Amino acid sequence: MVGTDMQAAKDPKGLIRESYAIEGITESECRSVFLDWALSLGPQDDVMAALRGLIAAHAVAAPDHPMSGVLRDALAHPATPMRRGGRRARLGYTD
Repeated sequence: MVGTDMQAAKDPKGLIRESYAIEGITESECRSVFLDWALSLGPQDDVMAALRGLIAAHAVAAPDHPMSGVLRDALAHPATPMRRGGRRARLGYTD
């Protein structure tokens, strides 16, 4: 793919691109836009590669934009989830 075709594959609806054009957009609004973008991807799409492409296309030029932070947060792998309480934890059960 070249140029706009490659960009369209990463952001087919132009949601991320448009969020950078909205003046005064908040981080909360960016998270909402990001969720809509993520839901628009197909099962065959490589989400991590798309995120890296979006960061290269937009976040590098506007590192302080709220969407840049949302994209970087999405790219970071979350820590391994751990159980945070409940009856079993209080009673000292371990599986």
